Amino acid sequence: MKITLRYFASIREVLGTGSESLETQAATVGELRDELLARGGVHAEALARGKAVRLALNQTMTDESAALTDGAEVGFFPPVTGG
Repeated sequence: MKITLRYFASIREVLGTGSESLETQAATVGELRDELLARGGVHAEALARGKAVRLALNQTMTDESAALTDGAEVGFFPPVTGG
């Protein structure tokens, strides 16, 4: 299936891009994150399991168990605070 990835804030800075299209076999957002981690390099750095990363599926906050569908948009961003 083909999905769109969106990267925000410090994740975008580390990866050097704000978005990309991806063909994936991942069934869930968690499997997608694992697929991106397997790329190594900056993806492994920005999306590492030890880092706090928030996830959105079709512009709604989600967790890693959310099912992906063709044409989905997945956003990755660090937690934010106000003040």
